Amino acid sequence: MKEAICNVALFASGNGTNVQRICDYFRGHSSIHPAVLVCNNPKAYVLERAKRLSLPVVIASPAQLKDPEFMLPVLRQYNITHIVLAGFLCLIPSYLVDAYPNRIVNIHPALLPKFGGKGMYGMHVHEAVAKAGESHSGITIHLVDHHYDHGTTLFQARFPIVPGEDANSIAERIHLLEQTYFPLVLEKWMTGNLPGSFPEPDQVETHWNPEWTETNPNTQTF
Repeated sequence: MKEAICNVALFASGNGTNVQRICDYFRGHSSIHPAVLVCNNPKAYVLERAKRLSLPVVIASPAQLKDPEFMLPVLRQYNITHIVLAGFLCLIPSYLVDAYPNRIVNIHPALLPKFGGKGMYGMHVHEAVAKAGESHSGITIHLVDHHYDHGTTLFQARFPIVPGEDANSIAERIHLLEQTYFPLVLEKWMTGNLPGSFPEPDQVETHWNPEWTETNPNTQTF
């Protein structure tokens, strides 16, 4: 049977390093195709990255994002099968969650359920982690539901925090985890492969949710 094509919409609001990494990783992939960037910030640097990547762009205002008569035709135009939030700072509207059940994924720069929710993004997260004196931090890749940072966890990677480590240092280490694991997890999730092991750099621990296959969209069923 021919492998189904996953057409991915990347949603981003800022610099776009994860968008860049995802597009670089999936360039020429046999079954996963970054098809369009949806951005809510007309001044975001990710738009420059998209231009260099020849990635089509849709700039959606807050009102347009909330309007199914605007967004759903855009996604249908690109035959979108999956949505990946790669630094997107808006709550995904309920109609999109309903239209793409278990097919929207987010990456969060902390170990959920801690340090999640509205307002917890970017340096706000790392500053809160450092202030709380946490022993570990890391990333969470999870499905998106109707609430901020609340859907089923697919994968986490974590590292121990050195005593006295500040938010900037934590942020740098989180960025490395994002760049390393996000595209790998996306590939396994979208192609229907069972969880497998990844190389673990020194002091990094990874964890798959053993129940992830119950919510994994098998690409053969499109």
